[in-house]
Amino acid sequence: MASLDASRQAAFAKFVLPEVEVLYRVALSMTAQPADAEDLVQDTLLRAYRAIDRFDGAHPRAWLLTILRNAEVNRHRRRRPDLLDDPDVHLEHDTGGGPFDMVPPTPEELVVGREFDEVVDAAFGALPVKHRQVVRLIDIDGLTYAEAAVLLGVPEGTVMSRLHRARKRIRDRLAAAGLAPKQGGGGR
Repeated sequence: MASLDASRQAAFAKFVLPEVEVLYRVALSMTAQPADAEDLVQDTLLRAYRAIDRFDGAHPRAWLLTILRNAEVNRHRRRRPDLLDDPDVHLEHDTGGGPFDMVPPTPEELVVGREFDEVVDAAFGALPVKHRQVVRLIDIDGLTYAEAAVLLGVPEGTVMSRLHRARKRIRDRLAAAGLAPKQGGGGR
C-alpha cells in the first residue's frame, strides 16, 4: 500500500504538477472568476490524482485539459446557470507605465493605445462565443492548437479555422478604425 501511494505521488509530481499554471489560466478563461477557476483546478487535480494509476504517461497536458473540461461540464450540470452573468465580460489590459518601463508613453501613445484596446475589446466581444473561446485559449492562454482542440472537444482543423476567422474579424475592425492597414483584396 505504501509503495502504491509513493508511485502515485511520484507520477502526480511528474505529470500533473508542472501543468498547474496552465490549468489555472485555462480555468480562469473558462470561468472568468478567480475563485471559480481555483475550485475547478482543485477538482481537476483531485480527479487526476485518483486516475493517475490509469494514465499512460503520454500527453499529460491533453489528459489534464480533458479532465478540466469534463469537470467544468459537470459543474454546470450541478448548478442552475445565472442567465444574467456573462463570463466573457472584458479582457483586462495594462494601460501602460509598468514599474520597469524606462520611458513613459507619450500622450499620443496613450490615446492610440486606449483607442486600440477599446476597438480590440469591442471586436473581441462581438465575436461568436466559439471564436472567443479559441482566441482566449490560443492567443491569451498560450495553448497549442492540439491542446485547445482537446479542451473544446473539436478537431484541430476546426480550432485553426475559428482562430483564423476571429483574427480576421478583429483585424477588419482595427482597419475600419484606422488602427491597422487595410487588407488588400486583389492581385498586384
